[in-house]
Amino acid sequence: MKATQKSNGRRTSQETGRKIGRKVGRKVGRKVGRKVGRKVGLISDTHGLLRPGALEALAGVDRIIHAGDIDFSGILDELARIAPVHAVLGNMDRHNGLRHLPRFDIIETGGIAIGVIHDRDQLDLDPAAAGLSVVVYGHSHRPSVEEKEGVIFINPGSAGPRRFKLPVTLGFLHIAGARVTPEIIELEK
Repeated sequence: MKATQKSNGRRTSQETGRKIGRKVGRKVGRKVGRKVGRKVGLISDTHGLLRPGALEALAGVDRIIHAGDIDFSGILDELARIAPVHAVLGNMDRHNGLRHLPRFDIIETGGIAIGVIHDRDQLDLDPAAAGLSVVVYGHSHRPSVEEKEGVIFINPGSAGPRRFKLPVTLGFLHIAGARVTPEIIELEK
């Protein structure tokens, strides 16, 4: 099932026409590498729950980054059926099948370097000096996009169990030519 973007900000399935999410936040463009047409799915804080809407929204991405608090290794297996998965360890990841994950990782795709960490406050390097274009993080369950010193920081929020009144969200990095455009959508199911 392929998701498409409509002009009103809603995403729908081409096969069924069902709404699967809406945009939240803002987009920030950044000039980077040369490769075109990459789409990276961003997910975090699933806490053992992988929603059908998350699977639908991630269908068709080139790779998936999970920013930790997975809680169960089967989540990564399910995501790997969609695209290659890169994940980091979150503070709640105590399952034996997750202990091999790094706490921080750098992934290169489409000519850009993406740093991934669960808790942004534990980042112990200068992302700009390290040559990172993007830092993906989780932990707070609050979706966020900001640019600081030329680096895009994106927290896709939580795609797992709803916490307080926070939205259930995930994100994307659209890499086209010399631009990275982050996007966050709210899941409706």
